[in-house]
Amino acid sequence: MISVFDLYKVGIGPSSSHTVGPMRAAYDFLHAADKEVGLDKADSMVVELFGSLGQTGKGHGTGKAVMLGLAGEKPESVDTTKVEDFLKQVDSTQKLSLLGKHEITFPREGAIVFHRRKTKPRHANAMELRLYRGDEVIYKDLYYSIGGGFIVRDADFEESLEEAIEQSSKPIPYPFDSAADLLHHCSEHGMRISSLMLANEKVFRSEEEIRERLMHLWKTMDDCIARGIRTEGILPGGLKVRRRAPGLYQRLKNERSTDPMQAMDWVDLFALAVNEENAAGGRVVTAPTNGAAGIIPAVMKYADKYIEPLDEETVVRFLLTSAAIGILYKKNASISGAEVGCQGEVGVACSMAAGALAELMGGSVSNVENAAEIGMEHNLGLTCDPVGGLVQVPCIERNAMGAIKAINAARLALRGSGDHKVSLDKVIKTMWDTGNDMKTKYKETARGGLAVNIIEC
Repeated sequence: MISVFDLYKVGIGPSSSHTVGPMRAAYDFLHAADKEVGLDKADSMVVELFGSLGQTGKGHGTGKAVMLGLAGEKPESVDTTKVEDFLKQVDSTQKLSLLGKHEITFPREGAIVFHRRKTKPRHANAMELRLYRGDEVIYKDLYYSIGGGFIVRDADFEESLEEAIEQSSKPIPYPFDSAADLLHHCSEHGMRISSLMLANEKVFRSEEEIRERLMHLWKTMDDCIARGIRTEGILPGGLKVRRRAPGLYQRLKNERSTDPMQAMDWVDLFALAVNEENAAGGRVVTAPTNGAAGIIPAVMKYADKYIEPLDEETVVRFLLTSAAIGILYKKNASISGAEVGCQGEVGVACSMAAGALAELMGGSVSNVENAAEIGMEHNLGLTCDPVGGLVQVPCIERNAMGAIKAINAARLALRGSGDHKVSLDKVIKTMWDTGNDMKTKYKETARGGLAVNIIEC
């Protein structure tokens, strides 16, 4: 089983596959190397980045993430206020302390290699790490960052996904590999999807801990919105993109409008605030990726502001329901923009948010499945073409659009007759097939689409 806490992770921006994953891989690699050969045997190392990591890694902060992971930092706990000072120190001294306990040389040229034309066959996001003593390689490994912050070692790649993530020796009460399985369990046992997910999660940890951790995720999302609303300035990376959330908030706060569509402006604000924070390297919740991190928080804030104030029960239900939908995409398709384009990031987040909102608004299990299907159906074929390899244009606005689509998908499902031609399982398969048919240049390479058709300035 994939846990809700595998899908939702606290991390730093701007990318789950290019920042969170590589940071975790570097951290994991050194702990394994320390056990195997001892870090004190090394005097230098090289990290090579392939495929999308090599092509857009500079814009996505992959080098920064690798260095933080090698220093012993983890995405969920790193102090983001100290990152820039750390990077300046490594650059000036050209030395790095592995896990904070053994210093090696780490030259600004050659320690991290971005391969723009080289790939590895198993996945678009690959990174090879090697420890050296003199010219001798004393330990090496190959990792894949497979989306949403998930990492897999090359030696484990052929194993089922469950082998790479949290497991329990106890069987879960309601196993599911498809939306049809979910619908069957819920119908047979008279359960909501959130109740089913909670029962499965309780195999891993107590209900009290589950609720506490889910509330922490929501608080992190809400705090991220607040930071994005109050922080002004220009986003890093060279595109000179100005943060829009603070100005939009001031206008909305002071407006006395009778415009019935103003709710959309607030949803746009919430999504922009999160993804501007993400683009700046701030703390976000991977939901299910960093590039799509604004959609679920924005839809939750919409529910809080326009439906009913969120409390522990509604937060828990929303996150569990959305996670169940996200798990279906993770198992049967992909949540990696480098693998299937942005339909696997913004499209999946939209689908997750739509289904969860439908449950919160009183929809049946069938309504939830329909809302999730609509959310993806109208994101099919969405490409990942970040300008300058940065998670800014079109990514930030795309989260606002995805959040609005999610709300509309939920409303369409709730207003419908319950009879729909396309199932969630069919649309997930279609998304996967579409991603496989998509040209590589449209999969987070910055070599197609908007990335080559607008001037980077």
